[in-house]
This record gives sequence, structure tokens and C-alpha cells, in this order.
Amino acid sequence: MDLHHWDPRCGRPDDLIAPVALDATGERGPTRHQAAGSRWRQTSSGRYVPADAPEHVEQRILEQGSRVRSYGAVTAWAALRWQGARFFEGRARLDGGPLPVPIVTGGHDLRPDPRVAISKAQLAPDERDLVHGIWVTCPPRALFDELRRHGELRQAVVDIEMAVAAGLVTVNGFRAYVAQRNAWPRVGLARHASAAAGLGCRSPQEVRMALVWMWDAGLPRPRCNVPVFDRQGRLIAIVDLLDPVAGCVGEYQGADHKDGQRHRQDVAREQSLRDHGLECFEVVGGDLADRDLTVARMLAARRRSRFAPAEGRAWTLDTPPWWAPWAAGRGL
Repeated sequence: MDLHHWDPRCGRPDDLIAPVALDATGERGPTRHQAAGSRWRQTSSGRYVPADAPEHVEQRILEQGSRVRSYGAVTAWAALRWQGARFFEGRARLDGGPLPVPIVTGGHDLRPDPRVAISKAQLAPDERDLVHGIWVTCPPRALFDELRRHGELRQAVVDIEMAVAAGLVTVNGFRAYVAQRNAWPRVGLARHASAAAGLGCRSPQEVRMALVWMWDAGLPRPRCNVPVFDRQGRLIAIVDLLDPVAGCVGEYQGADHKDGQRHRQDVAREQSLRDHGLECFEVVGGDLADRDLTVARMLAARRRSRFAPAEGRAWTLDTPPWWAPWAAGRGL
């Protein structure tokens, strides 16, 4: 089954091409003469793929991960992506350019190459797995290395949430892993981020919206991706952010919500939430870059909220009997 582009998990493309070595016969790889031509592209020293090989992120990971043999592993964002976490795309946040594939060698040498970022940090044998042909670090180690790679607190919380949403780690499991890394650089960042994580978000922008709510607006920790029902047990909506005390809902609307049919559904959804006594605010596109604007919108919505006691609400978070099997069947 094809996964939606906002699903936190992704499948591995079926058009990947593994690098090959030179072959004097030209049967298992290019001859030296062929490799010098336009039909082949060098991926690393002595390794080649056809010039028309795909250029997506998994191909880059495969090309550089194929260099790893008896020691070391692909790690950080590349290991998480290779194991199915969609939102680790290997692109620089500022200019969108491709990041070098991170490889940890456990103290061993590996020929330098601008297409890889080499770390000689320690690597325990049980932190290394062979996954679909290349060696990668286990998810907790990969996530730990990714947080330390970029060193940004908010992005670190995003990374943890997206690895959890992809089913690669649990929040408690990652916290336990970090607790064993006392002497490692930037372990404090990993501790702080893992303490804030566990929101239950399903996309990076939902995490960023929740962090603005907590850290910039100074509001109570919200519930995220929570189903809200009416008193007859009917689903009203699964909301991105909910303050259950105030009865305030926040929704992040990406570019795909501008589509006519999707927009009509969003309008009807918001109206249904309001009809049941929930106040709503919306965050779109570049709003999160203007934190003052977003904070003002959040605070205004919360001031308008009813703060109704549980017994006086037309909505509830109590799940009806039909919900668990229905949600499980849809991966919720």
C-alpha cells in the first residue's frame, strides 16, 4: 500500500542501484575505459553506478553505505531514513542542499570524501545492524547521533517525535539510551529534548507548533493528535493540538490544505468543533517563522475558550468501544 506523503513512515524505493567495482570483462561492472565515459558515475573510490541512476536520498545512502564493510555504519539521519522514517530527508535546513551521508567508524579510518561525514566515535557491536544490504546504526544510536550532529534543541524534539511516529524508537526507550551516555558531547541537549518529547505529533510542523505553544506562549503542555468525540461516541475530529482544560484546538494547515475539496472539509471540521464548544486557531505555512504572530493567535484563541467543566462539555476524550479496532486498522 502506498503511504501518504505526510505519513511518518516511508517505503524504500524499488529503483535503487548498488555501486559496482571495475570489471575487466564488463560483465559485473564497467571496464576502466567505460568508467571514464559519460555512461557511468563514480560514487566513491573504485565504485560506480550508471549515470542515469536515481538521485533520491536512498540512492545516496546506498552509494555511501556500500563503502562500509567489517566495521562502522551509516548513522544519524541517513540510518533513520534507511529504516523507514520519512522526515529525515538529508537536506540542509537553510539552503536545501544535500547533506553528506554520516558514517561512524568506531575509531577506524575511512577514505575521506565530500559526500560523507566521517566520525571516529565509539560504536558498540550491538549498535550496528545489516539492513537491506548496508550497515546502519540501531535507531536509538542513529537518533542520538542526529541530535548531536545539528545541536538545535527544537529540531532535536522534532527528530525524536518523528522517529517515534515512524515506530523506530519509544520516548522512554530513547531516554533510557541517553541516560547511559553521560560523557558524550551534547548529551545535555539530548536529555533536554527527550524530556520535552512524547507529544504524539505526526509531522514536523505539528511539533514546532506545540513547542511555540509551550515554550513561547508559556501555555500548558497540550495533547497532540488526539481524537475528540461527541457524547454519543461519534468522532468529531483528530486534532493536531488540544488544551483539554480550556477546550482550545490548534490545527496546522500545510500547502495541501489549500486544495478546494480539502479546504471545504477543513471548514466543515472547524465548524463541527466550534459547534461542540471547542475554540480553534489555525497555523499555516510560514506562520511558525513569526513566533510573535503565532503566540498572539494562540493566546487570543485560549482567551476565547470556554474552560467548561468536564460534565458540561458537548465533547469528550473518552474513547467508544468501536474506536480501538477502527484506529488500529488505519494505523492510528
